[in-house]
Amino acid sequence: MIRVTMMSLLGCALLTGCGGGVPLTGGAEPEVVQMLQTAPPGADPGTCWGKDVSPAVIETVTEQIMLQPAEILADGSIAAPAIYKTETRQAIVKERRETWFETPCAADLTPEFNASVQRALKVRGLYRGPVHGQLDGLTRAAIRAYQKPQGLDSGILSLAAARKLGLVAVALDPAG
Repeated sequence: MIRVTMMSLLGCALLTGCGGGVPLTGGAEPEVVQMLQTAPPGADPGTCWGKDVSPAVIETVTEQIMLQPAEILADGSIAAPAIYKTETRQAIVKERRETWFETPCAADLTPEFNASVQRALKVRGLYRGPVHGQLDGLTRAAIRAYQKPQGLDSGILSLAAARKLGLVAVALDPAG
């Protein structure tokens, strides 16, 4: 059987929940657009959310399928060769997935906060650009590099990552 594979990624969107339609552009990361978006079901009011959409991965598969086996005589010689047909189909290798995650709200993303993000990522060796307080492509690439080992492949800063970087206070449990 012959198998030819071609990977194809279907469209991907990264959205975050508390912006005003402000596009963020940069060089090292694909364009990310912040949009006002409804939060996921059960989200606390006043919280901001991002959504990472992992695209489906489609594979084009070409196979040779035997329609009739070869006709072999008693002496081992071939009287008639096998007959094959070629079939091409597409198969979903990985399903599309949406991941919601809490983010700092747009009002919190001040130039001072963004500069702190850049410094925190620079200390960890992930950001190599200037500390200027803008969430440009280099900054978002560093955010993605920081969050990816934690299971979030996004250039949008999650609240969990901001807490791990020591940039957002961790809420204390009132019971303990």
